[in-house]
Amino acid sequence: MKKILSHGGLAALAALLALPAAAQNYPQRPVRMIIPFAAGGATDVPTRIVSAKLAERLGQQFVVDNRPGQGGALGAAVAARAEADGYTILQVATPFVVSPHVYSKLSYDPLKDFLPVTQFGSAPNVLVVHPSLPAKSVKELIALAKSQPGKLDWASSGTGGGQHLFGELFMSMAGIQITHISYKGSGAAIADVLGGQVKIGFPGIAIALQHHKAGRLLAIGVTTAKRSEQMPDVPSIAEAGVPGYEATFWMGMTVPKGTPRPIIDLLTRETTTLLKSADVVDGFRRAGTDAAPSTPEQFGKFINAEYAKWGKVVRAVGIKGG
Repeated sequence: MKKILSHGGLAALAALLALPAAAQNYPQRPVRMIIPFAAGGATDVPTRIVSAKLAERLGQQFVVDNRPGQGGALGAAVAARAEADGYTILQVATPFVVSPHVYSKLSYDPLKDFLPVTQFGSAPNVLVVHPSLPAKSVKELIALAKSQPGKLDWASSGTGGGQHLFGELFMSMAGIQITHISYKGSGAAIADVLGGQVKIGFPGIAIALQHHKAGRLLAIGVTTAKRSEQMPDVPSIAEAGVPGYEATFWMGMTVPKGTPRPIIDLLTRETTTLLKSADVVDGFRRAGTDAAPSTPEQFGKFINAEYAKWGKVVRAVGIKGG
């Protein structure tokens, strides 16, 4: 035993014993929270709420770093190369399990190169149309698209993103052909839908709700299986004409593989606690998101299930990236 310890075993034991202390003293400097999507999007606002609260609770800055591109793949690649010391967190969302099926040459594996911390939110997207489009319901849109195959177009926040996937699933299940126009972020996509350059979109509910109430866009269906409490007047796409349709935009926290488990547990505990506070719940609701905390194990199983589910959809629809 003494010989083993004298040849490296003692160092390994010391490292293991030091892990709880590392978590206890964490964080000692600012933590970078990478959002692999554009500022102002569905993941950005809830993340900024969480980052501000974590900073208050842990006494260090949690700095949001937006790295959009390739349906979240560019930001994920940056996080995968980071030190596994708890000072880089990757905020993931539905595109995290979609991009690997869309892009053939990624520098990371979402199931092997990251460890789950917690899911913290979920939200529906909304099928919206410009008021000038002669279709005021899901059934009318399907009928119009079938009468003009390939002539209508719709906007998404980027190839392989949640909006793109939800839209492609809708087109596939409805049996219609509408031309996809890819933008770099939700803001650019919704701007052109508001301007009427593109007539159809799938924005997050927070964006859709404000423009629906103002009459600038018409919301005709939510992507979740049931109606949203925030838009009770808008039917689900499933009930409005495409039975069985369901797609939810979820978001959560991961860290690079190798991050000490005590740090993961601390982040999980602090995040799930703050998600129960009334001001966070209210802030999430205003952003169109419901708080949905989970354990690392629960989130890991969920990520694996979503990876398999959306992989089948991508292959069936034939979505291809670079």
